[in-house]
This record gives sequence, C-alpha cells and structure tokens, in this order.
Amino acid sequence: MYLTVEETAEYLSLPVSYIEALIQQRRIRAVHDGDQYLINKEQFNRHLEQLEKYKKQLEEGNEETLLEDWDVKDED
Repeated sequence: MYLTVEETAEYLSLPVSYIEALIQQRRIRAVHDGDQYLINKEQFNRHLEQLEKYKKQLEEGNEETLLEDWDVKDED
C-alpha cells in the first residue's frame, strides 16, 4: 500500500518536513508519480516492530523495583 507524504507523516507521527527531508536524503524509498511522492508503507513495519519492542522493555524496566542495599555507606 502506498501513502502520500502527508499520510506517511501522520502514520509515523512525524512532521511532513522531516519526511520530505528523509526522502531527499534517500533514507525513505519513494516513487515520484509526476505530482507527488508515494511511499510504500511496508518499509516501516520492522521499524515500528522495534519501537514496540523497545517500549515494552521500558515498561518492564519501570515495573522492577530497586532494593536498597543496607551495607552501602555514603562516602561523601
């Protein structure tokens, strides 16, 4: 499925100008149809999967409580 630059920006929650810059830098693959750039949505699947994995790891890390070590002495 192909998206316009505006749709891609909304899909990724990024500014349109940033998506345009990524296209110009060739960091996002896009096809120009004469009027506008069209971007294949599938190229972002791995990126979004990794973001979800990272968010999950952060949430799991926040659930762990740190135990205070009774033997620690403040040397300041």
